[in-house]
Amino acid sequence: MTSLRFFPAGLILLLASAVAGLLLALYAYFAPLTGVTGTLGALAVSMACAVLAAMALALGAVRKHAARIALRVLIVLLLLATCFAALLLHRWGICVAMGAGFVGLVMELLRSAGTHHSAHA
Repeated sequence: MTSLRFFPAGLILLLASAVAGLLLALYAYFAPLTGVTGTLGALAVSMACAVLAAMALALGAVRKHAARIALRVLIVLLLLATCFAALLLHRWGICVAMGAGFVGLVMELLRSAGTHHSAHA
């Protein structure tokens, strides 16, 4: 089992925002009178949030530098695409969650740069 020290605050925020986006998208998909009930767009956003949560967990587990960079780029692209899709669905809460996820990714990036830089000092 992975300890909490491998999942710093930035990754926890990214994971929490992905889960929040997933719950909001599933609510929009299943609840009546949301305007997007049963639509493919709401289902796609919920799947994107699930993939984003898996990528956040993978980012905490991966140790190779190139893999971490690739995951970060993919996460940024997925955050932007999910936010855009949520805007098209008029689901503003999901956009807020993706913004919080971006803040979490930046926090993780700064923490990673700080520990990488101090290791070579």
